[in-house]
Amino acid sequence: MSTLKAEIKSPPVYNMERQSAFSIGHAFAEVIKTILTYALLCIMAVFVISPIVWIIGASFNNASSLLSATAIPKNPTISHYVELFTETKFPYWYANTFKIACINMVVSVILSMLTAYVFSRFHFVGKKAGLLSILILQMFPSFMGMMALYNILWQLNLLDTHLGLILTYAVGQIPYNTWLIKGYLSSIPKSLDEAAKLDGASSTRIFIQVIFPLSKPILTFVALSQFMAPWMDFIFPRLILSSSKKMTLAIGLYDMIAGDTNNNFTTFAAGAVLVAVPITILYVCLQKYLIQGIMAGANKA
Repeated sequence: MSTLKAEIKSPPVYNMERQSAFSIGHAFAEVIKTILTYALLCIMAVFVISPIVWIIGASFNNASSLLSATAIPKNPTISHYVELFTETKFPYWYANTFKIACINMVVSVILSMLTAYVFSRFHFVGKKAGLLSILILQMFPSFMGMMALYNILWQLNLLDTHLGLILTYAVGQIPYNTWLIKGYLSSIPKSLDEAAKLDGASSTRIFIQVIFPLSKPILTFVALSQFMAPWMDFIFPRLILSSSKKMTLAIGLYDMIAGDTNNNFTTFAAGAVLVAVPITILYVCLQKYLIQGIMAGANKA
């Protein structure tokens, strides 16, 4: 009897072997999964970093031809950077683009924030129709309105001006930014507004002292995206800007290599490196707020 009880209480040996084999197999699968994940990340990093390394290396090459440029120059030189500031109008292009980017960033954030706040916190006739109209406007590509915008700027005498470019950038991004900011503002509890109203705060004061500070993460993202837009855009500035001193970086750098006899690819590479400097600095400095915006949106959702 005691022997039978002992056999019942003691687990079978094959169960222990199965559990051990399962543990080993699970651990092996996790190792393979980790290896494949890191391998995929390394491959993606190579594809992303290789063009950056090549363009930086090409900017320090002695030759000016694209075919002779290498990622690791044998005799590195900064002559192409010096040439940009001494033999071209690169300083004008850089200053123009920086000015347009900064003003566009400020104006666009203000307009988008005010519009999103109205749609998020107020109830009025035509609210749903307005939101639907904004959503529909995002579906049409910006190229469809190029000629219409050109005609409007011509009638307003804003062709070949930075003001016309800034107004077009700032107003054109209101639909997308409004939906983006409104989604974030809707996640902020309205009880904060009600508590502030009980203390006698007006809608303007609530917006400035309550809503605006809580919206810094999403506003940082919008501001960064609006700052980047003029640095990357080429088609629209090419359409309305004609003076060489009013050109942006995209137009100026393109003209350096657009002609049949132009062979300034390494100088173009130096300009491309300098274009990336302010955007990279902003990303590094504002990375904390960008991560906070993602985490805050996830928590509030």
